Amino acid sequence: MSGRLLRRVLKERDEKTLAFPDPYTEASTVDDEDEDEDGDEQSNSTAATGRLTNPFDLLDGEEDDQLQDQSHDTVKEPTARKPAGTVLSSNQKSKKKKKKSKQSSKAEESIDSILEELSINTKASGNNSLRENANEVHYSGKKNGVPSILVVDPKFLKAENELRKIFGSKVVNSFENQRSVGSSRQVHGARRASYNFRKTFLATPLGHWPRWDNSLTMELLETKDGVQYFRYVHSPSYKFAQEAFEMAKAANDINAIGAVLAHNAYHIDALLTFAELFKYSGEHQTSSETIEKCLYALECAWHPLFTPLQGNCHLKYNHDTNKPLFLTLFSHMRNMDRRGCHRSALEVCKLLLSLDSDDPKGALFCIDYFSIRAQEYRWLEQFVEEYRCDNSLWLFPNFSYSLAVARLHLEHEDDASGDKATSTDLMKQALMLHPLVLQKLVAKAPMKEAVWTQILKHPFFGSAEAGSPSLEHLINIYVERSYILWRFPELQKLLKDAAFQVIESLKENNSEARDWDCVRKEAFSSEKNEYSHLMVSDFSDVIPTIPPEEIRDFMVGPPQLHEIQDAEREAIPVRVRAAPREIIGRNAAIVFLESLLPWADYGVDRNREPHDHDQNDHGQDQQ
Repeated sequence: MSGRLLRRVLKERDEKTLAFPDPYTEASTVDDEDEDEDGDEQSNSTAATGRLTNPFDLLDGEEDDQLQDQSHDTVKEPTARKPAGTVLSSNQKSKKKKKKSKQSSKAEESIDSILEELSINTKASGNNSLRENANEVHYSGKKNGVPSILVVDPKFLKAENELRKIFGSKVVNSFENQRSVGSSRQVHGARRASYNFRKTFLATPLGHWPRWDNSLTMELLETKDGVQYFRYVHSPSYKFAQEAFEMAKAANDINAIGAVLAHNAYHIDALLTFAELFKYSGEHQTSSETIEKCLYALECAWHPLFTPLQGNCHLKYNHDTNKPLFLTLFSHMRNMDRRGCHRSALEVCKLLLSLDSDDPKGALFCIDYFSIRAQEYRWLEQFVEEYRCDNSLWLFPNFSYSLAVARLHLEHEDDASGDKATSTDLMKQALMLHPLVLQKLVAKAPMKEAVWTQILKHPFFGSAEAGSPSLEHLINIYVERSYILWRFPELQKLLKDAAFQVIESLKENNSEARDWDCVRKEAFSSEKNEYSHLMVSDFSDVIPTIPPEEIRDFMVGPPQLHEIQDAEREAIPVRVRAAPREIIGRNAAIVFLESLLPWADYGVDRNREPHDHDQNDHGQDQQ
């Protein structure tokens, strides 16, 4: 029997026999100083009533067996028994509290002394675990005392945070709930996950996603000049899935790619393939979720020392295992741009530039657009000044025009330009350096006022040429990416006023045009297109769509040799035979758009008579 239970039973017996007190009981009563105040009051009240208020209180006594045994190890003098119902005085309470505080302080001192002997620092310091250092990223304008313009702010990386500022938390939360419910319904017969996903910066995992399978890892290659270089590493199972994917890709077999994804849910190349498939079929939400799934898998494989948000880690694009990260980030950036989350797209663009200074995906030619749409005008000016030591970014067509736009907005905010050039001067400089941009902007925007026709009649703008394939390609990228900005009246007014001033200055001094032409040829002197790897369509908001049935027909396996009947037809290019198409009863607009596809063949002529080769094919199918 425990000490507390024994004490309660004795007190109950004493209450029943108050008229005949037992001196031995009074002498054997022990004052338990380790018991808390609530326990004393409860025991006193229980003794006053002569019965236990709760029979389950007897079980609580067993928890203090060890404490009671320790208290009975030291023999104490018998004290006079307190009458039932009395309350401890304040002095006694304070003595108990002081004794407890002294004991706790002594225990803490002893623990600290032991830890000091073991050389263990219990206080928070900067030398935390590697994973904590990787996750605890603070946004700062400086890194190691040197300004870093590419430090990424993690709170702006996710589009959900920006959408909450635009539409409110209620709207975004309701949309996310519908999205999670709709996505979980797509998993037929699957049980909901009962585990917690990893916390990531780039993407928010959905509840129906599978558990991360650790098929990807990352290794540290070297550290040079304070910059760490990393590379993704494939596990044996991932290598096997990659080989199967390459075979399916060579055969254009979408079903085989789906089989790869069924056995390896986080195969990046297979996910990217299906993301493109969903995008071209018009399912943009599913495509965006697939890209986020790729981001989640790639981030789960990060090395503990890999801290890309701080701008001190590089992943070179020349390693084949690193290429999927750049492709995924670029696609994710475009998806956020279509959703109107330009600040999030800007942070992803900064991340792309910080991972590889060679800029394999052309993030340098859209970062100015995202900074203007995100109203980060001062950051854009700082970026142009600090990104390169030679201060040559203003020579590119996108930065030369975007700097004038940023200065115009800053003038409206501050009403004073200070020591910097005005927006009109910057626009005149951009027009003198790249006059072909004005010609393409008027046609692309479009600008239909008569004043633009008058401006383009001047030979400096009307007969403007890029002079090099590289510059012309960059101009096409800028016009395709940023033409929508020039639909605003204030920007058109700035462009028009600067164009007229350029024309007036050329009437007074025609040699100025030749000087700027020399600058342009010096900056872009290559006779080859150095940016041919950048597709203009990748910087466009227009997404071509293809009917799903055409995608399925296009992704079937290649024709086999047994389909060629005659040896004379071996020199003719083999055509992938599409499935039979029925015209009757279909929408005329869809049939017309379908007929524009190069591989569309309905097998009939104007007289509604089938071709001979189609008849032969039909006869072979019947056989």
